[in-house]
Amino acid sequence: MTAGPFTVRAPASSANLGPGFDSLGLSVPLYTTLRVTPQATTEIVPLGAELEGTPADESNYVYRAMLLAARRAGQSLPPARIEIETDVPLARGLGSSAAALVAGIVAGNELLGRPLDDETVLDVAAREEGHPDNVAPALFGGIVVATLDKLGTHYVRLDPPAHLGVTVLIPDFELSTSKARAVLPKEYSRADAVHALSHAALLAAALSQGRLDLLRHAMQDYIHQIWRAPLVPGLSDILEEAWKHGALGAALSGAGPTVLCFHDTRESSAPLHTYLHAVMARNGLEGRVLDFPIDAAGTLVERT
Repeated sequence: MTAGPFTVRAPASSANLGPGFDSLGLSVPLYTTLRVTPQATTEIVPLGAELEGTPADESNYVYRAMLLAARRAGQSLPPARIEIETDVPLARGLGSSAAALVAGIVAGNELLGRPLDDETVLDVAAREEGHPDNVAPALFGGIVVATLDKLGTHYVRLDPPAHLGVTVLIPDFELSTSKARAVLPKEYSRADAVHALSHAALLAAALSQGRLDLLRHAMQDYIHQIWRAPLVPGLSDILEEAWKHGALGAALSGAGPTVLCFHDTRESSAPLHTYLHAVMARNGLEGRVLDFPIDAAGTLVERT
């Protein structure tokens, strides 16, 4: 078991990137941070406006994630004070639950003296979420292609291509993952399945080779975005038109409502910002448009 306090920081993430449904994602530099101090009793302390109203007891999602690590390790979780902060907006398609889950599992593993290796931590997180697309980049950083099956969780991490930046439009309304999944069809045609497989493969290859010129074509998707578009006003316009305003490609971020655009960091993103704000305005929405690098570090543990 560990001695002394420590801090865990896990990044936000954007999943799917178009056709990579439940299997492809990248990390974004917004963070969920846990400060863990071993002590005689367990104390859960959510901090900040974003976590207002979340449980301040052992039913808290972060603490339950810590228990998952203990359960996989076959050990009891030692008591500690756990302070929780986040700047990841909740229910916006930026992996807030995945950041909390990964931070909690990593913190529980650290508190136990690290009995679980990184691959096992990923497997615990992916099985809890039901898919690895957010938890893998939250844990490892960068861009991650991952699968989950009965034999385990398998992944390839890619370093972000040079000059690839991220612009996100974060509307000021929430969209639950359950609602966004409920609109998806039960079955797909062979043509749509082939389209998804070929474009997901092209997207992974383009990102691995730094082929920024292929992103707009590779990010086309018929599996989830066309079905979720009615839930996100302006999404269809952005998917079709953002490239005219400097985007290398565009996608719904996770289940939404955040929309992600890639841009070339050697060029100004101002025209893209202007366009995205205009889309929000004509749809009666408010929100933020932010530029980010891709977070390459993933989840970090620091002794304090």
